[in-house]
Order: sequence, then structure tokens, then C-alpha cells
Amino acid sequence: MAITIKDVAARCGLSVSTVSKAFNHYCDISEQTREMVQRTAREMGYYPNAIARTLKTNRSFNLGILLVDEGKGGLTHEFFAMILEGFKSEAERRGYDVTFINHNIGRTAMSYLEHCRYRNVDGVCLACADFTTPQVRELAMAALPCITIDHVYPGRACVFSENRQGMDALVRHAFALGHRRIAYAHGQPSVVTEHRISGYRQAMAACGIAICPEWLQPCAYSRPDQGREAALKLLRLPDPPSCLLMPDDYACLGALEAATELGLRVPEDLSVGGYDGVRLAQLLRPRLTTIYQDACHMGILAAQRLVDEIEGSPAAAQKLIAVTGKLLVGESIGPVACA
Repeated sequence: MAITIKDVAARCGLSVSTVSKAFNHYCDISEQTREMVQRTAREMGYYPNAIARTLKTNRSFNLGILLVDEGKGGLTHEFFAMILEGFKSEAERRGYDVTFINHNIGRTAMSYLEHCRYRNVDGVCLACADFTTPQVRELAMAALPCITIDHVYPGRACVFSENRQGMDALVRHAFALGHRRIAYAHGQPSVVTEHRISGYRQAMAACGIAICPEWLQPCAYSRPDQGREAALKLLRLPDPPSCLLMPDDYACLGALEAATELGLRVPEDLSVGGYDGVRLAQLLRPRLTTIYQDACHMGILAAQRLVDEIEGSPAAAQKLIAVTGKLLVGESIGPVACA
């Protein structure tokens, strides 16, 4: 005979309505009671019926996540993979499932917002996308709880990394080691890129360094091949930089390749700095100097804030949640060879 919610209530010594509230995360049920009910249910082999729960609460307990990367590297890039891991673990802890949002279901084309409605998600996290496109803006401004990563829409919640602070720390670290010709190969246009360029400019000005226009070179994120090309352009200047700051740790691989091609040693002849704090890059020798972003924590914060909004928690009043990066001092930025 199938176990029912009445059986769980009887075992717990609680009313059916209290057990139902515990399953549906009502705020008037203590965490201790909720955990006891869920533990007892697991021991008895009882799981709430998702369809019945949706009908009762008018919620699906399903969160959407938009992760669109034209470079096809989103899920394989450690930064976004860790955001997803943090988001997923916190969503599941709060009793929610996670669904990827797309604009095609089989052969049926639909907008991101239509897919959210099709899947009946309670809220959505915009983790990686071109935030300027009409479809993404439509989703962000719809009447649906929403949070973004590293892009601010008016009136919407956002978890963002302190990119200006990160670039400031990298420039000042290079400056402290004697570098005055510090170039920056920046990523493609985005709010993140704008903030990093701003941080670079502000730090260079604070250090009293006039920026040569040639020191700013475009270089796509997560592309070692473009990192190599950008580094070669910079290193072939008549008065080349002594320190190259790259858009991320993956692009640093290309800069290191360019240095080898030109017979330059890192850090004796050339210093190189990255961004993101990718774990694999920390195995490089010389060990990479970079800015570590706690992407997993960003994902956790995004899920917390989204669920708070869905459940009407007072904590949802906070719109902007900043996460500060950390300078990881390695060996790839060394004392300047000659000032």
C-alpha cells in the first residue's frame, strides 16, 4: 500500500496541514520541524506529488536558468560551471528543481520568456547571455521573479563581481613590482568589460601612469588563440609593455605561448596576469597571478535571492549583491626587468 501524507503526519505526531506546510516551505513552520518531517518522509519512502503540490500552491518549485554562450564554452568554462553548481545546490536545498531555458523545444521555436511560461518556472536566473538582445531584455523585464549575474537591469536583482576592484588590485600589484608599461587585453563589449577597463584606467591614473592607446587591445574571453594574437601585437610595439594583463586565465595561455615564440621568459622578461582564478591555471609554472572570483558563492547568492523574492521574504528588498574578488599572487608577475 502506498504511503500517504496522512501516514507521515501520524508518524510525526503532527496534523496533515502542518506536514503539508513543511513540504511546501511555508514560513510559519520552523526549520527543525521541516527537517524532521522531510527526514521521516524519506525513511517511510514518501515523496510529495509534484503535480498535486503545484495545484495546491500555484507554484512549480522549479527555477529557470539562462546560460547562452555563442562560443559554446559556457558549461565547460569553470566560472559559469561553478555558478551553476552553487545555484543548483542552493536551489535544491531550498526545495527547488532547476531547468535550463532555451528558445527551441524540438522543432518548436519560442522566446526565452515563452519557454519559462511553458516550463512554468517560478523564477529565472540570467547567468550568461547577451544582455542587450530583445529576447533577453524581454525576459528580464517580465512579470516573473528574476536575478542576473554581472548585469544590472533597472529594478531587478543582480549578483555581481567587483570587477573594478579586481583590475585595480592587479594594476597596483604590477606597479608595486616596478612596472610602468602595463597593457590590458580586454574582453568583448559587456558591462563586465566596461567595469574592468574602468578599473584599469582608474588604477593607472592613481599610479600616475599615462596610458598609451596601443596598450588597450581587444581579446575575446576564454580564447587562448586570441590571447596569443593580442599578446603578439602588444609585444611587437616599438616600446612594448613589460606587463600584460589578459581578460581571463584561458587567454593567459595564449599570452604565454606568444612569449615563448618571441623567446621571452615569464616573469624574468615579461610579466603576465589573468582573471577568474581558474583552478587548473594555478597548476601552471610559473603559477599565474590572477583575480579569484568565488563563482560558486555567486551562484548560491543568486539562488538565495531568487527564492527569497518568490517566497516574499523581506531579504528580497536588497537588489544589488556585490562579491569581492581576491588577488592570488603567483609568480607570473615579477619585478620589472628594466624600468
